[in-house]
Amino acid sequence: MAELASLVQRLEVAVGRLEAVSGDGGGSAGGDGVVAAYVEAYDGIITRSVGQYMTLSQQIGGDVQKHAFSCQRQLLVTSSCSQKPSDASLTALLAPVSKVIQQVQTFREQNRSSPLFNHLSAVSESVPALGWVAMAPKPGPYVKEMQDAAQFYTNRVLKDYKEKDQKHVDWVKAYLSIWTELQNYVKQHHTTGLAWSKSGPVASASAAPPPRAGPPPPGPPPPPMASSGGSGDQGPDTRNALFASLNKGADVTKGLKHVPKDQMTHKNPNLRTQTGPVRTGPKPFTTSKPAVTAAASRKLPPVLELDGKKWKVENQEGVQGLVISDTELKQVVYAFKCNNSTLQIKGKINSITLDNCKKLGLVFDDVVGIIEVINCRDVKVQVLGKVPTISINKTDGCHVYLSKDSLECEIVSAKSSEMNVLVPGKDGDYTEIPVPEQFKTVWDGKKLVTTCTEIAG
Repeated sequence: MAELASLVQRLEVAVGRLEAVSGDGGGSAGGDGVVAAYVEAYDGIITRSVGQYMTLSQQIGGDVQKHAFSCQRQLLVTSSCSQKPSDASLTALLAPVSKVIQQVQTFREQNRSSPLFNHLSAVSESVPALGWVAMAPKPGPYVKEMQDAAQFYTNRVLKDYKEKDQKHVDWVKAYLSIWTELQNYVKQHHTTGLAWSKSGPVASASAAPPPRAGPPPPGPPPPPMASSGGSGDQGPDTRNALFASLNKGADVTKGLKHVPKDQMTHKNPNLRTQTGPVRTGPKPFTTSKPAVTAAASRKLPPVLELDGKKWKVENQEGVQGLVISDTELKQVVYAFKCNNSTLQIKGKINSITLDNCKKLGLVFDDVVGIIEVINCRDVKVQVLGKVPTISINKTDGCHVYLSKDSLECEIVSAKSSEMNVLVPGKDGDYTEIPVPEQFKTVWDGKKLVTTCTEIAG
């Protein structure tokens, strides 16, 4: 616990240095040293919601307090006194935020056995909301979408601790209030995208902040922690490197390479026809979440078609009532990146695959082969006829509704959580039964024997 307390102390120093350094550039677009109104409004979020969240995280301890909430004040200060840069320069400006988001999400994946995994998942699923600065023309709804992604796990925290520890309930309220405040802030000050000054220099990631008018920034960060072993995280070297990069403040972008004008493709169209690749800067927010770049607003067209023996159902967003009715036994159905939609498959087919789908409802009659659910989240599958095998892999949240004719089907799962099977009763009501997620393995002298733990459900 002493090591964790030290982590939080270093985190507070890191955030403090970021705010102090970025405060140097807190002038308005006119450069008169007055902090822009929307920068002051953002400071209020840091003081209220983020401050309360950090305090509660420190009280809870464990893995929760290892997360770094990377404030964006530096970028807001830059936009308040600078003109909007080119896409390449904007990518470089967003790179530090992107890096921290990736580290938060990686930390969650490396600590799936943590007793606070639901807490870590709530943060990991919603932290891409910090990428609103690259979303246009609707950054506010994007923040709301990321907040909704966290509620699946915050509800689990509330369920587990509502009657046990009020501190965790307060933690959920404090964390969700961060995104509620941020959403209101974005709607008020950056309605259609990050607001940039109409005067002043063009923003540049390599540009140094204006001279500081107030007292000097805090001193160097605390010395690196000594390794205590057995922490279960990324290791002391990786962890120290993370905090060292945060403590750099504005210097975090000094390692980025400046692209000369003669190498910019938008100013030199002939470069686009060269046979060799053109080097580009780092691309932000390349995480498991949709890329938070200008390309995020470009969506692939929805697909519902029969290609040979395969029914393709792809990129469906918020479509209720998708139906595949003209089916044959030799055909298969492949649903890819279908979100907030429902799909009904009539007749008897060979197999069904759900890949990278979110909040998809699937209803089908009969499958003679297998149903595969891969890399999905919050999906519901209902069989009306028969199915021999259902496979669930790398999925968080899957409800399987069985029919009376499909009670003998085999359900195979791996690397998945929040799985429930609903079995019909005589009166037509369903009984929900959780699929075990936690197991115990022992050596009996001849072989390994694996059994479900008592708290597996």
